[in-house]
Amino acid sequence: MRRLFISDLHLSPARPELIQLACDFLSAHTSTIDELYILGDIFNTWLGDDLVPDEFSPFVSQLQTLSTKGISIFLMVGNRDFMLGKQFAQLVGGTLIQDGYRLRLGKQDTLLMHGDSLCTDDISYQRYRRVVRNRFLQWCFLHLPTNFRQRISDKIIATSKQKKQHKAAMIMDVNQAEVAKVIKESSIDLLIHGHTHRPAIHSVLKDNAKQAYRVVLGDWGNEVSYLLSDDVQLSLHDHRVSAENSQLRLV
Repeated sequence: MRRLFISDLHLSPARPELIQLACDFLSAHTSTIDELYILGDIFNTWLGDDLVPDEFSPFVSQLQTLSTKGISIFLMVGNRDFMLGKQFAQLVGGTLIQDGYRLRLGKQDTLLMHGDSLCTDDISYQRYRRVVRNRFLQWCFLHLPTNFRQRISDKIIATSKQKKQHKAAMIMDVNQAEVAKVIKESSIDLLIHGHTHRPAIHSVLKDNAKQAYRVVLGDWGNEVSYLLSDDVQLSLHDHRVSAENSQLRLV
């Protein structure tokens, strides 16, 4: 089974070149993969499945093409596109999966996350996360007029940028104790997530002295970042990751 993992594309109508980069990348992998996983922040902002910007049409079409060719597509929401829903997943022929999705890669029990819930040192963000993930508040948001939704989204993004300027970088990274807790409680060997924009393969020592691993997917800027996996090994492709630190055996 050949699987492709990406996250944090942050696609935006204001960046057509990034949308085209994503389309070209997916098109190039049409004949090489069986499954595609996008682990959140596909879009830089998302106002609801009923308001898909026209600028995203090429990307939507490319996902539909993959689906019609028999490639299974799995989508997870992130902290920027948390309003993404089943309607969009159905539109592209994919499946919406929850944070903490389990699968098996080779002989490794694996957990997929966006990664923001692991950043527990950022207390203000975790409080915000609980609010915006409230189903009732999301329902209310989706029933607002488009211009109201846009204003709320713009204000959230502006506030987030302002707060980040005053936060230490360590606070916005994962909490190692939380990582260890998730690995222990989930009884997994491998954790894959995005969000932090710090691509790497980390070794994590479990309570039983056995080795687990945490793979962090990179964000997209002007270059692609992705993880490829078969039943034998996985490889992290990112210009910030050296070749000797980019592979992990799964057997």
